Amino acid sequence: MDEARPAVAGVPSSEGTPAAHAAPDLSDLLKQSARGDQAAFARLYDATSSRVFGLAVRVVRDPAQAEEVTQEAFLEIWKTATRFDPDRGSPLSWLLTITHRKAVDRVRSAEASSRRDEKYHHQNQPVDHDSTAEAAHASLEARRVRGALASLTAVQREAVELAYFGGYTHTEVAKLLDLPVGTAKTRIRDGLIRLRDTMGVGGS
Repeated sequence: MDEARPAVAGVPSSEGTPAAHAAPDLSDLLKQSARGDQAAFARLYDATSSRVFGLAVRVVRDPAQAEEVTQEAFLEIWKTATRFDPDRGSPLSWLLTITHRKAVDRVRSAEASSRRDEKYHHQNQPVDHDSTAEAAHASLEARRVRGALASLTAVQREAVELAYFGGYTHTEVAKLLDLPVGTAKTRIRDGLIRLRDTMGVGGS
């Protein structure tokens, strides 16, 4: 059964046309979209929106929020299609990377709003531990993780992010990136080893 996905405002749907049922060349559609071809972008949207929406739902865990993330992601894809470089990864992984970033931004924004709502409550609770030191440690750890992720290759980073930030299984990561399961597992494993080494975490 086809997964429901939202429409992006201003993007015509290509469903119902013969081209909509053929396996599209996503790289070519991105190139055409970069030249301002709205019909090509509509075909790109029809071919990939269910996966984009699926990833957004996995991250934000709210269908309504995921619809908004999907629209934001495709608007970003439309505006930045000229930046796609096939030498750095597949078209689908590029789209999903943008989607993941938008979804994480949405989650962070929601968390920030929640923290603001609870600020008064927390400020008036007795402190029985060193919360300042704890917050500083968490901030340092977050910076270490971001720095370590930047040290991975593009293919390792996209696989690790989908598996550990998107919540996908190895099999699902393989399907999303159009890879054999063994290749996806290898990229995730190698990426985790590199993360461990970069962060100086001992392994067996």
